[in-house]
Amino acid sequence: MLTTRRFRQVPLALLAAVSLAGCGEAPVQKKEPAPVAGPAVFEPHSGESHLGELRKLTSGGENAEAYFSFSGDSLIFQSTRPPYECDQIFSVSIAGGPSALVSSGLGRTTCAYFLPGDEQVIYSSTHLGGDACPPPADHSQGYVWALYPSYDVFRRDASGGETHRLTDTPGYDAEATVSPQGDRIVFTSMRDGDLDIYSMALDGGDVLRLTNELGYDGGPFFSPDGSKIVYRAYHPQDAEEAAEYRRLLDQNLIRPSQLDIWVMDADGANKKKVTDLGAASFAPFFHPSGEKIIFSSNHHDESPERREFDLFLVGVDGAGLEQVTFTPEFDGFPMFSPDGEWLVFASNRHHDAPRETNIFVTRWRD
Repeated sequence: MLTTRRFRQVPLALLAAVSLAGCGEAPVQKKEPAPVAGPAVFEPHSGESHLGELRKLTSGGENAEAYFSFSGDSLIFQSTRPPYECDQIFSVSIAGGPSALVSSGLGRTTCAYFLPGDEQVIYSSTHLGGDACPPPADHSQGYVWALYPSYDVFRRDASGGETHRLTDTPGYDAEATVSPQGDRIVFTSMRDGDLDIYSMALDGGDVLRLTNELGYDGGPFFSPDGSKIVYRAYHPQDAEEAAEYRRLLDQNLIRPSQLDIWVMDADGANKKKVTDLGAASFAPFFHPSGEKIIFSSNHHDESPERREFDLFLVGVDGAGLEQVTFTPEFDGFPMFSPDGEWLVFASNRHHDAPRETNIFVTRWRD
């Protein structure tokens, strides 16, 4: 999940290179959010038959990676907005209204997620490496992502307060999400010299490595029953690609030249590649049925820039690819609510300023 800029700020020529729900076995009470004055409402684009009215929950700045609380009535997300110069963590009701700062305002943060009970959240932050925002990635080497080695995963009350460190190893620790069963955290780490997926207990103990193939494995999310994990991956295909991957990794960089969607069991067994689209497919999340995956991809954009990202559905077996959104701009970071009634995603649509990205929530129509 890296930084919120990774896909929203779309480079003109290099985007062709392109980082959870349910409450165990107990039934989730479906609830209609009480209307709150404020959020603008838009009709879906032509062809978006799965989407109801779109409720725009943010306005201004760079907002992305919004994920539902276990109750389904709130979202936690990251945003760059004044007075902050880089991403901080905020929360907002899906009914609309003002958002509230959750993180400390120090360093750069990413990838927030609610813990069971919704009174605490986890997110990654660089604040132990310094109060200031770390510098952005150097794009003199093309479109690359920065893997800030000062990122660690922290726990914090949703209302603020003291942070508690959950990871304490050299290198990047981020992209953390929580099992719907409320018992495990899955995350991406460079602790063993490569970008791999790990799981750990809620207190940061009992760490298990789940992937070990050379390349980037990241952006993991659990299935509704917690038995599987969906993730994005890039694995070098030859010696030249492997050498370039390692060269950038030594600089704490990665070039997302191609990403595909994979699934595996929660213990790392039975890894299976779901997509092979020759493009940047990322931000996967399980459909409430557990039989499909929703994700974002630019594989259908045949322009030289390949700037258009839309949401797609595909079966866990890779069959039945279906386009969900149809705007000529960015749509990404989809997530279903715990009861499966709602979809949240980030989009450049209906922006007030060029390249602005906002959070939208809509009733899902199967």
